[in-house]
Amino acid sequence: EGTGCVHTAPGHGEDDYKVGLKYHLPIFSPVDEKGRFAKEVKEFEGINVFSANKLIIEKLKREGSLFFKEEITHSYPHCWRCKRPVIFRATEQWFLNVEHRNLREKLLAAVEKVSWVPGESKERIKGTIKERPDWCLSRQRYWGAPLPIFYCQKCKKPVITEETIKNIAERIEKEGSDIWFLKEAKEILPENFKCPHCGEREFSKENDILDVWFDSGVSHQAVLEKQEELGYPADLYLEGSDQHRGWFQTSLLTAVGTRNSSPFKTVLTHGFVVDSEGKKMSKSLGNVITPFEIIERNGADILRLWAASEDYQADIRISPEIIKYLIGIYRSLRNTFRFCLGNLFDFDPERDKITDKELLEIDRWAMEKAREILNKAEDYYENFDLHNIFMIVYNFCNDALSSFYFDTLKDRLYTCGKKSKERRSAQTAIYQITIFLLNILAPILSFTTEEVWQNFPQKKNDTLSIHLLAWPGRKKANEKLLFRWERFLKLRKKILKALEEARIKKIIGSSMEAKVILSLPDDETIKFLKTFSQVTDLLLVSELKIEKQKKSSIKIEHTNHQKCSRCWVYHQSVGKNKEYPDLCEKCRGQVSTFDKMPQG
Repeated sequence: EGTGCVHTAPGHGEDDYKVGLKYHLPIFSPVDEKGRFAKEVKEFEGINVFSANKLIIEKLKREGSLFFKEEITHSYPHCWRCKRPVIFRATEQWFLNVEHRNLREKLLAAVEKVSWVPGESKERIKGTIKERPDWCLSRQRYWGAPLPIFYCQKCKKPVITEETIKNIAERIEKEGSDIWFLKEAKEILPENFKCPHCGEREFSKENDILDVWFDSGVSHQAVLEKQEELGYPADLYLEGSDQHRGWFQTSLLTAVGTRNSSPFKTVLTHGFVVDSEGKKMSKSLGNVITPFEIIERNGADILRLWAASEDYQADIRISPEIIKYLIGIYRSLRNTFRFCLGNLFDFDPERDKITDKELLEIDRWAMEKAREILNKAEDYYENFDLHNIFMIVYNFCNDALSSFYFDTLKDRLYTCGKKSKERRSAQTAIYQITIFLLNILAPILSFTTEEVWQNFPQKKNDTLSIHLLAWPGRKKANEKLLFRWERFLKLRKKILKALEEARIKKIIGSSMEAKVILSLPDDETIKFLKTFSQVTDLLLVSELKIEKQKKSSIKIEHTNHQKCSRCWVYHQSVGKNKEYPDLCEKCRGQVSTFDKMPQG
């Protein structure tokens, strides 16, 4: 700020430095590393620049060069640690030239070969690479990884050769990086080493350390290339959106500069955790929620479910209300598994599982629907769309299973013969659906799925843990079957709405008391409905009458049939048998087999 007429100091200010370069001014910096005037200022040499202010004013007075002096208060940069004023000075540093050997262009080419999640982050990393200046590798710190450079005491030139680097690397690998600071230069250099420039044998060490971003930037070599169980390049780098200028970029710089290839195949960027209002978490605001609190109160799987349910590509919200909502969803998923396990208590997959051809159509549909979800989940996992996995699984369990399929199964599971085809068909479908759900949810609900697996009917060669179970081979779901049942479910939804309205009007209590009169104008829909067996069971009503009329309508009446005391279905056969007057025909057949069972 200001006119720049007072002074221009290319060695002490960034803007002044740029001006100095433009107008070829000398980069004059007569201040040493301790903030004292250097030998170029003979009269004040060795005096701290702030302490010298009074002496300079006195000199100006003596020379008659001072017109006026006044103390003012103004903003001035201070160190954030020690709170003392900062002196800017031009010093010699070590840089990585981003233009050297077309490195910048190579970096941009490498970016194109990487998969970026989300896609827009690719443009962000390209923008930061295009704009970045040379990388200043040296830092003036008392801690960190040393810059492995020596200086000849005679010619003062820096010495960094393949021989010196190799020798230092071997020593550090054996004794640790502290040897740079603890030992003299001659103890670290190869024996009888001479300066390659002048032949001198006396050397000093570089005091600066490497920029810490260099440490993290070469982690791909330190980790991936050193550990046999890992491979190069990494399958995935994962960090926050601020790392396009940090870790992601420095990793690219070091890998492309030394290996001419990217250190990663895919880069995933996530947002940051904020509260329910989108505010950054802060102790002063009192809105901090720690992972430990959630685990202590609700268990680790609730925390994992939250992480999977949020769209991490934006900032991620968390609050007690959000956790409470997820607990409800978790209970819903857990109840799904409880229903499955409860109805597989006597099912042996080696003995009782039936073939796909033997399955009832609705059971085939449920399995195909589960396979469709499995295939979608596989695609979402490949693209790291975890929140979409959460949504499709929850909707499948809530809508397809709990609200429809499981309800239709209860009559077969609870009232049909123990080894009947109807019951075994249902159990076979439940068994396969459970395996699909366990496969999908194991990476998210790791503890819950393991608990289910330990109580699941096992085959002889099944794995000891759900986390060792292989992902099922990819098989396309039967789209024709799925479409057929999708059409039926749309019609069922309309009937359920009419049943609810009849319940409100007190025409019926439960849906099993209902007689549905369905009027349809076209023969094709009537024929379509008649292709489904036991439609009353699918609608959970006792009677269904389909008739052709000019207009579509759904009428609900109370059935005149009597209620079976065993299956609770209102059936015309109830009361028609003297031996079992309160049972329907199906239940009489089942109960009669009990009487014939051997006693004891």
